[in-house]
Amino acid sequence: MAITVPNLIKERKFPFILTLSVLLLCFAFLIFTNTKSNPYLLFSTSTTSTSTSTSTATSALQSSLPSSPPPPRQNDGVPAAAAVVINADPNSTRIDWKLCKGTVAVDFIPCLDNFKAIKALKARRHMEHRERHCPDPNPRCLVPLPSGYRIPLPWPKSRDMVWYNNVPHPKLVEYKKDQNWVRKSGDYLVFPGGGTQFKDGVISYVEFIERTLPTIEWGRHIRVILDVGCGVASFGGYLLDKNVITMSFAPKDEHEAQIQFALERGIPATLSVIGTQKLTFPGNAYDLIHCARCRVHWDADGGKPLLELNRILRPGGFFVWSATPVYRDDERDQNIWKAMVVLTKAMCWKVVARTVDSSGIGLVIYQKPVSPSCYEKRKNNKYAPLCDQKDGKNSSWYVPLSHCLSLLPVDSKGNLFSWPMPWPKRLSSKPPSLSTESGAEEMFYEDTKHWSDLVSDVYLNDLAINWSSVRNVMDMNAHYGGFAAALIDLPVWVMNVIPIDVPDTLSIIFDRGLIGIYHDWCESLNTYPRTYDLLHSSFLFRNLTQRCDVLDVIVEMDRILRPGGYIVVQDNLEIINKLSPILHSLHWSLTLYKDQFLIGQKGFWRPTIGETNS
Repeated sequence: MAITVPNLIKERKFPFILTLSVLLLCFAFLIFTNTKSNPYLLFSTSTTSTSTSTSTATSALQSSLPSSPPPPRQNDGVPAAAAVVINADPNSTRIDWKLCKGTVAVDFIPCLDNFKAIKALKARRHMEHRERHCPDPNPRCLVPLPSGYRIPLPWPKSRDMVWYNNVPHPKLVEYKKDQNWVRKSGDYLVFPGGGTQFKDGVISYVEFIERTLPTIEWGRHIRVILDVGCGVASFGGYLLDKNVITMSFAPKDEHEAQIQFALERGIPATLSVIGTQKLTFPGNAYDLIHCARCRVHWDADGGKPLLELNRILRPGGFFVWSATPVYRDDERDQNIWKAMVVLTKAMCWKVVARTVDSSGIGLVIYQKPVSPSCYEKRKNNKYAPLCDQKDGKNSSWYVPLSHCLSLLPVDSKGNLFSWPMPWPKRLSSKPPSLSTESGAEEMFYEDTKHWSDLVSDVYLNDLAINWSSVRNVMDMNAHYGGFAAALIDLPVWVMNVIPIDVPDTLSIIFDRGLIGIYHDWCESLNTYPRTYDLLHSSFLFRNLTQRCDVLDVIVEMDRILRPGGYIVVQDNLEIINKLSPILHSLHWSLTLYKDQFLIGQKGFWRPTIGETNS
């Protein structure tokens, strides 16, 4: 007799039917609840791309829990029990990755190496060819690795020596061999701490400045510095020992790879130039600005370069200028000095020290006023008229230089800003530029506590990060700088980035004794490839995906991250679903912690000729 449902009913085998039905329902229920309670077990990889170079991902990204997860351990790079390793086939997402080509491919910086745009420039007199000229569309190639590239040496060893093969640029070694900037020794580039103006070494020079003006008080009164035309950043590198953090900057020019050397050493630095546009810093940010033979004509174009320094220098802050016009008597140098006297007087800058050291190197120290009374008393202000109130907005992204004197900052009640608390109190004290609106102070302190707890409880203990290998950190959406503040006791430094499409809090970051820049993540960053060990993003992508393709952002993150480096993306699962398959196609290893922290580690994989992910 055939086994059919009618026959089973006829034979009164109801218990069998009932049992079978219950088993089927339980099985279906278990499948449903397992999927819902563990959303990281199944990631959708479908994405929409606006480029013909990418295609829609069609397969699901699956992951499984470790069979016996290790217990949490700090700073060893082992994921905690709650972290899930995301396994997937890198070829499951169809992206045809290709290597960048050309003579600068290994060190490609898209917005500074756009030779077509540079060639079309009508003028170069004001360093227009060193400014940003971003290609459209963004290039989606991957930068190749230098032959023989190795994981960088750890800090603090890296301050004094780096692997030559990581930055194989010999020109500066030869060009500056008599000034002790850098020399090659076997497999290494060695940085002895010399410089054009550091005849007796950078340590002696740093101490000479403080002896000249004791009120500087390195690391207490003076905490945040800008070093213009920094060379290989030895000045900033050695000031770290005095609890001073220096933003070293220089253009990408004939001094081959000087900023790349600085970042490889683990010293804060960025590529920039004082040309026709404002620097990407807020007003009244730096405690001190330093220029040692930085080759900037401060009085050029009506004094715009020096007026730009005035904009970003904190009231009461200092400008230390060590250059030949300060201490030489030839006609050319004296003409430059006379022009500086006229301009600085018009700006109400006061000479507080001028001296020459035992090696014959001289410097002058100017101080910016703390009161507007001098501005009101000037008889002739044609060299530096006061800016309009509308020019007071901090954002300086693609803004032309101004030929005017920035007003001193005041709060909403008209009170002049005070100098921040001495370091390290200023890190956790109320920033002078914090809004006076109700609730702003409470929000700031809550944010500080939030990041202190989160970094201590999660970032340092539960994420798959080997912190002993991390030196250069970037917070891609820094807000108040709470993440950087929470890392202050680790041997790392943080470049805090304020995206141009979010509220401007960069002044607060500088008030806290930290450093940062403005940036638009729809474009490439002004830095060399392979310059950061960790990129941190907290809820950056929600707004960003409305303005640009997430694929372009990941290509840029891959460019600036070192092999072996990490990304930590805190976001919702929808964003993580978009990022994960692209990162897998780059052969990165991924883990997910508590459904909101995506941790990626970049490997050494680069596409070979003829290889694709299709």
